[in-house]
Amino acid sequence: MAKSVVTNEPRIKNPLIKAIRELLEHRALWLYLLTDEAKKAGADPAAFAPAAVRRCGLFQGAELVAKGGGTKSLKSLKKGLFGKPAQMVFEMDIKDVQDDRFELEFHYCPLVKAWQKQGCTDEEISNLCDWAMCGDRGIGEAYGCSLDLPKTIARGDDVCHLIYDR
Repeated sequence: MAKSVVTNEPRIKNPLIKAIRELLEHRALWLYLLTDEAKKAGADPAAFAPAAVRRCGLFQGAELVAKGGGTKSLKSLKKGLFGKPAQMVFEMDIKDVQDDRFELEFHYCPLVKAWQKQGCTDEEISNLCDWAMCGDRGIGEAYGCSLDLPKTIARGDDVCHLIYDR
């Protein structure tokens, strides 16, 4: 099994940010181990993982909308989910934020790092990323939006480029 050659190294080395990243890595480890055990048991993770993670995103999105006073403005999504701590953890650049469009880039992904630590291949990492992003798609759906991912670190791109659009 060939190991990942994806470049994914953090620039921010703050101990608190590192600790938060480790929590996210642990979440990514669960996804990997659950889908790996499913494969060992003869199940196809692609048949259930995207739907399960999407349900989580829909739940989280509904909570974010409620905490934002019921507004579905993507400015509220930025404030509720992509504030300064998340910006530091994922080394984010906010490109554009409007009521109906929100565009951002991640320069580091702790989930990809977790899968790399497990020795996942680049194909496995790409699949796991796609399934994990179903949560973000579910969040977007709760806001009445779609999510486009023209670039992902998991596919070998230099950034994860997310575009929420209504």
